[in-house]
Amino acid sequence: MYISTTPELEAFCERVASARVLAVDTEFLREKTYHPKLCLVQVASADECAAIDPLLVDDLSSLVRLLTDETVTKVFHASSQDLEVLYDGLGCITTPVFDTQLAASFLGLRQQMSYGALVEAYTGVHLAKAEALTDWSRRPLDPEQLSYAEDDVRYLPGIYEQMITRLIERDRLSWVMPEMDALTDRSRLVRDPAEAYLKLKRSSTLTRRQLAIAREVCAWREACASRRDLPRKWVATDEVIVEICRRSPKDEARLRRVRGTEQLSQRDCAEVLAAVERGCQVAPEDCPRIERHAHPTGEIEGVIDLMYALIRIVADKEGLASQLLATRDDLFEFAVNPASSRLSTGWRHEIVGDLLGRLLSGEIGLTVKDGHIEVL
Repeated sequence: MYISTTPELEAFCERVASARVLAVDTEFLREKTYHPKLCLVQVASADECAAIDPLLVDDLSSLVRLLTDETVTKVFHASSQDLEVLYDGLGCITTPVFDTQLAASFLGLRQQMSYGALVEAYTGVHLAKAEALTDWSRRPLDPEQLSYAEDDVRYLPGIYEQMITRLIERDRLSWVMPEMDALTDRSRLVRDPAEAYLKLKRSSTLTRRQLAIAREVCAWREACASRRDLPRKWVATDEVIVEICRRSPKDEARLRRVRGTEQLSQRDCAEVLAAVERGCQVAPEDCPRIERHAHPTGEIEGVIDLMYALIRIVADKEGLASQLLATRDDLFEFAVNPASSRLSTGWRHEIVGDLLGRLLSGEIGLTVKDGHIEVL
C-alpha cells in the first residue's frame, strides 16, 4: 500500500493503532545535507504493510502519534539511523523500540547481522537488493521500488514474535529489554552543539586550551551546517578546525593562512575568529578535558587475551555474540578498575563478571582439552 495523502495516512494509522507490534523502517538521503532527508517511512502490522510518503503527505501528525504510542512496540532492524532520522524529520522520539539486530546477538547469531541474513534465517526468504542504491527522493516511485521498501518491514512482525518466544524460553528477556530501552535515550538522538568537539578527529592531540577553542569553533560549525543544511565537512573539515585551534588566529589574514579556509566567507571568518576568542577567554580551570584512555602494557595485554578466551567460552556456551558480552576495552577496564566496569553489574556480571574476577584472582584457570579451551 502506497500512502501519499493525509486522509490515507489517517485511515491507515487508525486501523493499525490497536496492533500490539508494528515494524518500522525508513528510506532517507543525507550525503549532501546536514539534516537527513526523510523520503519514505515503511510501517507493517501482522496484517498489512504500507509505504508512507512524507514528501507528499501534508500532515504527518497521525504517524507521529503512532510512533510515540507507548502501548505499541515498534520493531526495527539496526535502528540507530532510523531513530535519528525520525527524530530529525518528525520531531519525535519513537518509543518503545525492539531492535532485531540487537536481539539476534542474544540468540546466538552473529553481531551486526544484516537484515537479509536475518530474514533468510527466520523465514527462508531470500531478499533481492536491486534497489539498494535508489535515489528515494525522486518521484514517482515505481512498483518495484515500493515492493523493495515494504520488504524491509514485511517480515519483521513475525520475526519479532519468534524472537520474543526464544528469549523467554532462554530466560533472556530481562537482559534484552534494558538494552532496547537505551536505544531511545534522548542523549543518543539530540545533538548538543557544545559537545560536537568530542567527535572531532585528532582532538586528542590538542591541549586543554586548544580544546576550549575547539568546543567553540565546532559549535559554530554545527550551527552553520544546520542553518545551511550542508554536511559539516563542507563548512570546514576536522583537519582545518584542528589547525585553527593550534594557531589561534587573531585576524582574518592569519586565519586565511590555514589551508582549507578558502571557502569561508568574510562573515564566516568573523564568526570563526569570535569563536576562537571565546575559547581563549575560558578560565583555565573550565577548559575541557578529554579523557585519554590508558593503553594496556604488554603484561596486561596478555591478561586481556586470557580474559577474552574465557569470554569466548562463555559466549559459545550461552549462545551469545562475544562482542555483546564484552569488548577488549571492557576487559581492560575490568582488569584495572572493576568497580566502574559494566561487567560488574547487571546480566553481564551474572554471566561472566564473577568468573572473570575468579580468573584474575587465580581461583580458576584455563586449559586445553581435545583441542578446545576449557575452564579449569
